[in-house]
Amino acid sequence: MFSNFTKAYQQIINYVVTKKLTMRTKKLTSINPASGKLVREYDQHNHDELAAIISGAEIAAEEWEKVHFSERSSLMMKVASTLRQNMEKYARLITTEMGKPILQSKAEIDKCAGVCEYYARNAEKFLANEYVDAGGRDSFVAFNPLGVVLAVMPWNFPFWQVFRFAAPALMAGNGALLKHASSVTGTAIAIETLFNEAGFPENLFRTLKIGSRNVGKVIENPVIKAVTLTGSVNAGRAVAAKAGAELKKTVLELGGSDPYVILEDAELDTAVPLCVNARLINSGQSCIAAKRFIVVRSRLAEFEKRFVEEMQSKKMGDPMDEKNDLGPQASESLRDYLHDQVTKSIEKGAKCLLGGQIPEHEGAWYPPTVLSGVKSGMPAYEEEVFGPVAAIIAAEDQEDAIRIANDTQFGLGAAVFTGDIEKGTGIAGKQLQAGCCFVNDYVRSDPRLPFGGIGHSGYGRELSYFGIREFTNIKSVFVK
Repeated sequence: MFSNFTKAYQQIINYVVTKKLTMRTKKLTSINPASGKLVREYDQHNHDELAAIISGAEIAAEEWEKVHFSERSSLMMKVASTLRQNMEKYARLITTEMGKPILQSKAEIDKCAGVCEYYARNAEKFLANEYVDAGGRDSFVAFNPLGVVLAVMPWNFPFWQVFRFAAPALMAGNGALLKHASSVTGTAIAIETLFNEAGFPENLFRTLKIGSRNVGKVIENPVIKAVTLTGSVNAGRAVAAKAGAELKKTVLELGGSDPYVILEDAELDTAVPLCVNARLINSGQSCIAAKRFIVVRSRLAEFEKRFVEEMQSKKMGDPMDEKNDLGPQASESLRDYLHDQVTKSIEKGAKCLLGGQIPEHEGAWYPPTVLSGVKSGMPAYEEEVFGPVAAIIAAEDQEDAIRIANDTQFGLGAAVFTGDIEKGTGIAGKQLQAGCCFVNDYVRSDPRLPFGGIGHSGYGRELSYFGIREFTNIKSVFVK
């Protein structure tokens, strides 16, 4: 009997060990969301490979810190040039792996080149010593690199999210390790290759081919000095908890439920096209895409009519075809979750004015959808809706509209449309609770402006001089 128990117990142990090994060696898979077909599978780095990469990054960062800004700038400008010269190739890679319409993929590559040029030209100025009159012979603030920074990045802007971090981090003298979303591993490898071919030191920028479950172990490694993540609220919590336990700095850019406030004096000829484009950018899969349209009741009927007509005019189809405005969602599972949010909102009383049905063909497709009568308690009101679904919410007046806009746990982007610029500026500057607030335009990131959120949208800032200083030791120096 004991023999049988021992044998059974050993079988259980063998199963568990085998299961763990299987999980460890599970391939990273890229699926074309337009067709549902496999693009490619990638082997994960094993423990020894991962350790070697991290160690190599530490050595490279120590040497890179000594390199003058002029040389760093020259290499970063080469990256920008390579991006533009190979725009078609990189754009097709984006569209193949995550379904972005090809014209938007090309625009993403161009934007990446721009952020490289911005930091190549401005990093030395942004990180120059700041002299302070604090008594003594000399007092100044210095900005020194931290070392190796880990970036955990998402699939929706697979080049831009990386370069938004990498350009300032590298120009500041840090090393960079990228854990990209598994579905865009091809993009991650392409970015590593690009930096290498531009002449950056070997191992300074490396891609980690690992699953999400291994991120915690990487954060624990003493070589890693800080972590930046763009992703979901849950992913942000997990990374922040692990980094906090290790006393390592984090910058988090998480989700959003961005409100667009339409006031009584808004010019709808301008506002409606901007609002529709803001909702449909990247097929609705953007943290700063417009999501809740809060319209004062006196303009509600007119806004809804025009908005639905504008949404109907947008073409969904093959993302490689430049004539199409929308591609698929990034995966069928994400599409199904989106549809569940729509369905539950309708069950709770929302009215579907357009779309709301899954097309009957292969791929992760979802049509432009408009929900009206959205109220508190519905998923379309409370949650981040990551797809081409617009939630229209009625407000009694300006004060009520601002209250609804701020009635969210998120705080990434917000916009207000009004014919009174002074009033709009006051609302954006003082009353809307978000990290990025626009007047009579759609929310977007720009290298010249700090980017980030509050609340469940995260903390810290990227871009501008704020972003490059996030991953430096802001050091006070006093000389008597």
